[in-house]
Amino acid sequence: MQKRLLFPLATFCATTLVMALQKPVFLLYYASEAARYGFGDWCRVVWHGLSLDMTVAGYVTALPLLLTLLSLWVTLSDRTWRRIFGLYFWVVALVAGAVFAVDLALYEHWGFRLDGTALMYLDAPKEVLANVDWWMGIRQTLFFAACTALLVWLYRLLVRRLFLPAGRIPLRGVWSLVLLLLGGFDFLAIRGGVGASVANVSKVAFSPEMFLNQAAVNPLFSFLSTLGDDGSYADAYPFFPEEERAARFEELRGNRRAEGAPAAAGYASASAPASAEDAAPTGAPTGAPTGAPAASSGSVPADAADAVLRTQRPNVVVVLLESFGRTVMDATCEGEPVMPNMQRLKCEGVWFENFFANSFRTDRGEVAVLSGFPAQTLLSVMKLPAKAATLPSIARSLGEEGYATSFTYGGDLNFTNQASYLYATGWQELVWQRDLHFDAPASHWGYDDAVMCDYFARRVIELDAGGHPFLAGLLTLSSHIPFDVPYARFDDKVLNAMAFSDECVGRMVERLKASPAWENLLLVLVADHGYPYPEGIAYNIPLRHRIPMLWLGGAVARPRTVEDYGSQMDFAATLLGSMGLSHEAFDYSKDLFDTVNQPRRFAYYTFNEGFGVVDASGEAVWDCAADRAVSVTSPELLDVGRTLLQTTYVDIDRR
Repeated sequence: MQKRLLFPLATFCATTLVMALQKPVFLLYYASEAARYGFGDWCRVVWHGLSLDMTVAGYVTALPLLLTLLSLWVTLSDRTWRRIFGLYFWVVALVAGAVFAVDLALYEHWGFRLDGTALMYLDAPKEVLANVDWWMGIRQTLFFAACTALLVWLYRLLVRRLFLPAGRIPLRGVWSLVLLLLGGFDFLAIRGGVGASVANVSKVAFSPEMFLNQAAVNPLFSFLSTLGDDGSYADAYPFFPEEERAARFEELRGNRRAEGAPAAAGYASASAPASAEDAAPTGAPTGAPTGAPAASSGSVPADAADAVLRTQRPNVVVVLLESFGRTVMDATCEGEPVMPNMQRLKCEGVWFENFFANSFRTDRGEVAVLSGFPAQTLLSVMKLPAKAATLPSIARSLGEEGYATSFTYGGDLNFTNQASYLYATGWQELVWQRDLHFDAPASHWGYDDAVMCDYFARRVIELDAGGHPFLAGLLTLSSHIPFDVPYARFDDKVLNAMAFSDECVGRMVERLKASPAWENLLLVLVADHGYPYPEGIAYNIPLRHRIPMLWLGGAVARPRTVEDYGSQMDFAATLLGSMGLSHEAFDYSKDLFDTVNQPRRFAYYTFNEGFGVVDASGEAVWDCAADRAVSVTSPELLDVGRTLLQTTYVDIDRR
């Protein structure tokens, strides 16, 4: 009986071993590229890939585990049980062999591991076969046969050696509990552990070298986890015929350049400040919609004549503030401001008064800020690794200018495929919870903002002392559900957590101010999304998505308030334009300081099955599921939103 109980465990271990062996096979198959890396890198590929290998092994073991438990209570001949297992393992072997063989052949053409999009081409078998030369067909067929034969032999060996006739089974209740306990461990393997993030391809990402990250991915997991994606994103929102959609988007695109206009502008050298004749202010917009009041008196338009930055190449720090909605930032509790530091600091730098999040989720807001790409309604491009890798990014743009790039988070960057996305889009170094060891307890999401803001300030100062230009990112986490923080200022749990994060960020800013790093620093504070405060605020109105963005640091020319409307996806072009760098790769991102091309200023956001657009003329909110307007004070904005939503999905489909 003991051997029968070992059968599921042996199945799990054998499957994990086979999955792990696939890694060196992949590296040998692509030996010309793998030769650039040492033996240690090969070992790290296998080691980091084990998490997804065990997830696949967990799935494979689930049915044998259940059948073994069933065999304790259901009387069938051992021959019958072995036939059942034989059929099951043949299916597993055939699927695994086919995926391994096809994945090896396609990687050199696709540049990513096999996923569910491969099934899209099965409806045109002649066209597929036309792209397969005879040697590739023979080679991959032989590989498929060898993989299948190996797996069938291995699983049959386990069945013969361990699933022995049990005869009369004493203590079947005890043995059943043991199997249920094994089932719990199997579930953890399938889930990917006990952490906040579940199994995803980001779990195996460990290097800025994308080939090594791709080598660590389990192709079976990559394929099976994307089977539900039909890939027909372009048809999700067919508002306009394709020709009309493309023409409408041309009028909205952020990188549209006026004839004869320079590619980028916006910084002032110390020796040659910008002249007043270089640009002419157009005046502040009026008629702000609900939730987006006009700027306070004394503000300066975004297109003021003087440049935004004092230097062409500042060190750049981007801090993504978890859930920092403007409704929270502007709130008071018991007569006290909830975020006194943000209120104080906004007078010291470039403050964007009418700025909005593109989404209500961190993964989508993060992509909007760092890649200038619009958020989606029912999907997240970050969770489509092959497509996310093709997005532009400020990290890649600044990396090409010689900047070192690093991103820090006190929690788990595997969550929602963040690590995979960040590495793929040019972030050279990721520092997160697994790399950090503080004498402080971690919260539900990771190390709290007090610990991380202190650490990050030290890190920025150290990077500055290195004398090399850098881009450093930080994502805060304490102002997130469940809002458990080591702080007791307000009785309201949400506001108390927000106040805690504000205090931590304020201390970090003051520490940077007091350091030599401040002189050449551009520090950007921007929320990842808003928050539904006060309670009961509608999820789809502009007020829910209004967020702060503030530029601080010695690199900022002078304090000002920007009144023009914009959203997270405009940050990339605005930053690069201010540094005199091209933002041609960012189709959707508008430079809010561009006085030559004058792209239309508006803020666009999405929610579950809908979008909102807001500018100085009013707002338009559309519910796609109900096919009706939620709120419209400026009807022309409806077509702006329709164009952007349809274009986003067409774009994703083509990537």
